[in-house]
Amino acid sequence: MFSTILHPTDGSEHAKKALAVAADLGRRYRARVIILNAFEPMPRDLGSPYAEEFIARQTGAADAIVSDAAAVLAAQGVEHEKDILEGPPARAILDVAQTRGVDLIVMGSRGLGLVGATLLGSVSYRVIREAACPVLIVR
Repeated sequence: MFSTILHPTDGSEHAKKALAVAADLGRRYRARVIILNAFEPMPRDLGSPYAEEFIARQTGAADAIVSDAAAVLAAQGVEHEKDILEGPPARAILDVAQTRGVDLIVMGSRGLGLVGATLLGSVSYRVIREAACPVLIVR
């Protein structure tokens, strides 16, 4: 039923719960899980050397997040790939889902963003509205 599952993550508690679901589905369906972390673009007014420092810090944090998720999947024998993108997270998730032929997106209901008090985060809400494939939201 599912051969490619996308798990967008920001390392939040909701994302970690979604990872457990993605791992279970990956194992059950022998599906490949793509772990994605997308970070907001660099502010345009940053100049050198601040721009390089910003990118290095963001990619380092993103790599740690996807590596932690990859370790969970590897421990459970789930085939996986890691992907890190700079750009608005919802747009990155939708683009990866489309270009990689994703069958299912499994993501947390809220992330680490400033909209923590809402029932459904702005990223997950946009993904639900615009994704061409099924989206499973985990609380």
